[in-house]
Amino acid sequence: MTSDDERIALFLDYENLAIGARDGLGVSPFDLGPVADALAERGRVVTRRAYADWSFFDEDRKLLVRHQVELIELPQRMGFARKNAADIKMAVDAIELAYERGFITTFAIGTGDSDFTPLVHKLREMDKRVIGIGVQSSTSALLPPACDEFLFYDRLPGVDAKPVPRRTRTKPVAPAPEPEPEPPVEPEKEESVDVAKLVASTLAGLQRHADGPVLGSRLKRAILRKDPTFDESDHGSRGFGELLRRLAEQGVLVLTQGSAAGDPAVDFPEHGPDADAFALLTEIVRELGRPQLSGLKDRLRKRSPDFSEKRYGFGSFLAFARAASARGLVDMEWSDELGDWVLSVP
Repeated sequence: MTSDDERIALFLDYENLAIGARDGLGVSPFDLGPVADALAERGRVVTRRAYADWSFFDEDRKLLVRHQVELIELPQRMGFARKNAADIKMAVDAIELAYERGFITTFAIGTGDSDFTPLVHKLREMDKRVIGIGVQSSTSALLPPACDEFLFYDRLPGVDAKPVPRRTRTKPVAPAPEPEPEPPVEPEKEESVDVAKLVASTLAGLQRHADGPVLGSRLKRAILRKDPTFDESDHGSRGFGELLRRLAEQGVLVLTQGSAAGDPAVDFPEHGPDADAFALLTEIVRELGRPQLSGLKDRLRKRSPDFSEKRYGFGSFLAFARAASARGLVDMEWSDELGDWVLSVP
């Protein structure tokens, strides 16, 4: 019986994860459950190994055994040399397994240590998909871009992070000045323009090389190749399909029935009356240089008195400007000083 599920080998640099979770998130002992759940959504985990000096992690050891994790003992007897020994042992075992078990399609490497970057590169050279797992505060910036996908432990459902208090100085400190009032923020300011740009630019790139419609599943895989840390929940969506539907409601995308249920074909809206409106916006922004969003709609109405973004399916002028930004017609930048969006022509 064949299966299209990914077959995953999980390797944990346990000391790195456990100490990172304890010091950065206040989580101790380390709970593997959220990691196991996240990997179960991606495929079958056929191998689970964790590397550490287990004399320091007695309670953790019991929890890992319940998750059917094979514990690899690395006694701490050689000072700091044992760190390199752990890295080398885990890397050698991963490469050995990649050669011996050709059916394994994916390696999940649990660590934030950049020393494992060469291992990630080598596994990808062997046509293995690599998922990185690490605590955000203790993960090297070099590691996530090397992976096909990177899961920050902090963001996984089920992780009960507790604030870790910072050490304070004992000497008296002068009272802090009253904070300045923050500038007014559009209700959707944090609904990042960047995600619309990322989705739209990736879709445009796929369409240049695709012979047929671009499916949502293919679009997400391409986005993860650009940004392995991408997670639709960071943008207020429970799934990638929900994110696509929201962008479609904003007029950025058009969704149609794909070849499989739940996997829609994604396209840009056809050029219609809104093309003239976008051209007018671009023309006025170019003339003004770097205008603020406030008052810009009045400028368009002076040139075209019957202008209304609602005619083109946008609920607000901000959504209309965001659609223009997602299509690469204008750039939008938030100015804390002005308390408003500033537009420019790329």
